[in-house]
Amino acid sequence: MRALILALSILAIFGSAHSAKAGLSSTPRETLAPADTANATDEATQETEEQIGLTRAKRRAVQRGLTRLGFDTKVNGKFDESTRAVIARWQEERGYPATGFLNVAQHKVLTDAAAEARKSGHRERRRAGRRSRYSRGVGGPIGAIGGAVHGVVGGVVGGLFRR
Repeated sequence: MRALILALSILAIFGSAHSAKAGLSSTPRETLAPADTANATDEATQETEEQIGLTRAKRRAVQRGLTRLGFDTKVNGKFDESTRAVIARWQEERGYPATGFLNVAQHKVLTDAAAEARKSGHRERRRAGRRSRYSRGVGGPIGAIGGAVHGVVGGVVGGLFRR
């Protein structure tokens, strides 16, 4: 059995040596076609926005995403004039025609950017040492209550044993 394992190990070593000697391939690889950016830069209209099928919840997600990206808007699930103006500012900053309406590609770019901003914001909070919005550390409300209870119980119990 040991001889078989030794033989297989030697074959593996010779096989990997042959692969290492082969070097880099000079054969050109098939490249992927670039993403179709025509959809992202096409002018967005009310019809293109209707194709997305935005429910009230999805509209709120878009509004939250815009806010996360620095374009403050009211999160109410309605695309009123102020939200349309914010969408137009976002489009203008990204080089899209500023229509105030979204098309499918722009919606994807917006939601992806908002998700990335959310992740990086979470990472920054973690690096800063803050765990979450409602921390349960010693300085939080639960910690304060626990510390007060501990002090009272410790004083009462400690007094019993001092006698």
